Amino acid sequence: MLKNYETKKVKTGKFNSFYCEGGKENEETLIFLHGSGPGANSESNWSRVLSELSSKYHVIAIDMIGFGHTDLPENVDITFWQWTTARVEQILEIMDYNNIEKANLVGNSMGGIVSLNAIMYDSSRFEKIVLMGSGGGGGKNGPSPEIIRMTKFFNDPTIQAFRNLITWFMYDESVVEDQLEEIIKTRYENIMNPETRELYPTLFATMPHELTIPPSALRRIKQQVLLIHGYEDQFVPHESSLEVFGHLPNAELVLFKQCGHWVQIEKFERFVELIDQFFSKHKKTELIEG
Repeated sequence: MLKNYETKKVKTGKFNSFYCEGGKENEETLIFLHGSGPGANSESNWSRVLSELSSKYHVIAIDMIGFGHTDLPENVDITFWQWTTARVEQILEIMDYNNIEKANLVGNSMGGIVSLNAIMYDSSRFEKIVLMGSGGGGGKNGPSPEIIRMTKFFNDPTIQAFRNLITWFMYDESVVEDQLEEIIKTRYENIMNPETRELYPTLFATMPHELTIPPSALRRIKQQVLLIHGYEDQFVPHESSLEVFGHLPNAELVLFKQCGHWVQIEKFERFVELIDQFFSKHKKTELIEG
């Protein structure tokens, strides 16, 4: 697919941020936030989605601080909550740099946690939110074996161990067919970058409860929220979305069978359709579980 967006790196106050941008002529802005998987960044998570939606929306996907081509802060010895606050501030600075008063958020996994924290930080800047395979629920059963392998990847950073990780993100990796080796190659190169290799383990030095969004905060979110989750997700179990959904006052939830953590890849067409329905001002949103 032709890339209908450009990439850029700009200084926005405290941050030298890399991001993808397309559809600048369109009124409605969607900001896409990637997860924390090995080698994750804006393009590896969202390239195909950006190209598809840039004809109708102003789309931005950010390499969040600590990932991709965005510069690292001088002090990286900070807590998970401090990383999260820095990422929220980064989003707001990019919005200000582009004269965007209000935007919508689409957050995958860790990006969902950042999205919810952004609302808590300044709800006046954000309209609708999509949480895809998002964290934020309590995680009562502790981290899955797949999560443990991911966070401890550099205990055995071989290409085969990485290939296994990437395939585990999906219910059935055959959905990407000839793209699989390119995904593995690109992400492996990203994560084996010396700076990334040194930083990556510290990004997960957190207690499970630090990932949880307080129910008292969730029930105060007035924005419309669409939660999308793969039923067979082994990295962030769908129970996380069920728990978050239970506390949000204005939310809808779609669960996909035969789908893992990467709904935007495994169920691409349906995902784009749901995004378009949810954010379009001229269509009535009709969500069907599938």
